[in-house]
Amino acid sequence: MKFNPRTKFSNIILLVASFVIVSLILWNTNSFFKKFKEEERYKMEIWATAQSELLQSSEDRDLGNLHVKIFQNNTSTPMILVNKDGSIKTNNMPSELAEDSLQIEKKIKKFQNENIPISINYEGEPLATLYYGNSEVLNKLKYYPIALLLIILLFGTVIFFFFKTNKASEQNKLWAGMAKETAHQIGTPLTSLLGWNELLKNENINSAITSEIEKDIDRLQTITERFSSIGSLPKLERLDIVEETKNAYDYLKLRSSRLIHFTFDTKVEKLPLLLNRALYNWTIENLVKNGIDAMKGKGSIAIEIVPEGNYVNILISDTGHGIPKSNYNSIFDPGVTSKKRGWGLGLSLVKRIVEEYHQGKIKVLNSSKEGTIMQISLKVNA
Repeated sequence: MKFNPRTKFSNIILLVASFVIVSLILWNTNSFFKKFKEEERYKMEIWATAQSELLQSSEDRDLGNLHVKIFQNNTSTPMILVNKDGSIKTNNMPSELAEDSLQIEKKIKKFQNENIPISINYEGEPLATLYYGNSEVLNKLKYYPIALLLIILLFGTVIFFFFKTNKASEQNKLWAGMAKETAHQIGTPLTSLLGWNELLKNENINSAITSEIEKDIDRLQTITERFSSIGSLPKLERLDIVEETKNAYDYLKLRSSRLIHFTFDTKVEKLPLLLNRALYNWTIENLVKNGIDAMKGKGSIAIEIVPEGNYVNILISDTGHGIPKSNYNSIFDPGVTSKKRGWGLGLSLVKRIVEEYHQGKIKVLNSSKEGTIMQISLKVNA
């Protein structure tokens, strides 16, 4: 994949623009909040002035229409009025709250944290103290920036996963297309090889030679079948996991260097599972070859089959240089490889074969400088 500097520059511009827009919205919301709070304070001061006049008036007729309207219009801000004689009056609050002294004290402390109390005086004489809290509108406005950030974060997360899923889908289609095209390209010379091998048999060539050629042709046919299976749902059939693993082991042992010491161990003689023969053998081959590469062509490879409850574990161990613990998961990502040559698709395909096609699990069970143990876990079918 080629690096496109224009795409990176566009992404940076988009990121900076988004940050600026969000910052402006938050700044504007904060400014509006402060202004709204100041206006509410101003209204409370007017209310306190009217209350001062009320406390000094002996008759309602002395108040005038202006004071009455001021009291009637204030229907949103919760207030607690503490008179100099200790009596308490509440406004825009539940009526039963005025009878609960503990709740009143809690509310007063809360209101003090939200707004500075207003002292009501008349001609220099203190008459009462007004405690008031934020109105419902102001409280909602206070949490608006948080809600906005959460919405933006959620929106960004949805977009991120959308593009990530879309990109992964495109990559899967690309790999599947390349695999099927490879299988198609192999098919042509393979047919020709079959014909040439039949001609060699008629020429009285040593049968051992033609037999080995037939084995390699069968191998090529298996590889073609593997590549053809990528991108489509493979057919699973009930096969003996021990026999299939042993066949893959024998094939790799015969064609590997004598510097590689192979061992095979199984805790059960026979265990039928739903498998795709070609893809399962490909999985074992990939893991064994990775182990051989990690040992630089010299060391020990061990394959062990261990039933465990409803699962059977296939352990492939080597005596290579090991895998850092931080890379246990990333080695299964497409393109990740420690080899000088290769596309880093082997373990990615192995993971897909095991987890998507066979509903199993694969992981690095253990790794150190002494070697690595890979574990495949497949469910034992009833």
